[in-house]
Amino acid sequence: MGITVQHWGLITYEKALQQQKELVKLVQKRLAPSTMVFCEHPTVITKGRNSHDSHIVLSEDELNDRKIHVVPIHRGGDVTLHNANQLIGYPIFHLSDFKEDLHWFLRSIEECIIEIIAEFGILGHQQDGLTGVWIDGERKICAIGIHCSQWVTSHGFALNVSNDLSEFDTIVPCGIDDKTVTSIAKELGREVSLEEVLPIAEKIFKKKFA
Repeated sequence: MGITVQHWGLITYEKALQQQKELVKLVQKRLAPSTMVFCEHPTVITKGRNSHDSHIVLSEDELNDRKIHVVPIHRGGDVTLHNANQLIGYPIFHLSDFKEDLHWFLRSIEECIIEIIAEFGILGHQQDGLTGVWIDGERKICAIGIHCSQWVTSHGFALNVSNDLSEFDTIVPCGIDDKTVTSIAKELGREVSLEEVLPIAEKIFKKKFA
């Protein structure tokens, strides 16, 4: 069956969210194929269904001063942050074309991310009881949170490539306060562009969901 890929570039979270909703409807109605969207967002904090306000460290005034929006959304998970040079992937997939199993789907996304960073010589792994991809059990390099309706998925993953990790100090990422975040650039000690990562990510996801 396979998937198609769209590149939305740097796009506000709010605009991408609206475009996601429109694409979900098309995929549900079988008017569009399962589609992987790649993009990046200006700095924004999103709150999943299981989020806690206490996991946003800054006050409303401080957030306003820094022009950081907070957007409540209906994906699973807690609080997370998106910013420039972070690779966002939104798999708008009809799982009936693959496997109607959300656990399998989440693990499959993690496996794809592990393969992507392995191309850069980074060893990532899954962590029992926690969603996402980790380095050495301590550093989170990719956050994942999805929603599913009528077996069509939305939302997705955020892979830290060379984004500003200091902005994560504004939140307790995914509600986990005893771990840190990392990026491909930080692990390698050099700058890495999204342009380096995108073709690898596209190839791996197309292969996994062929």
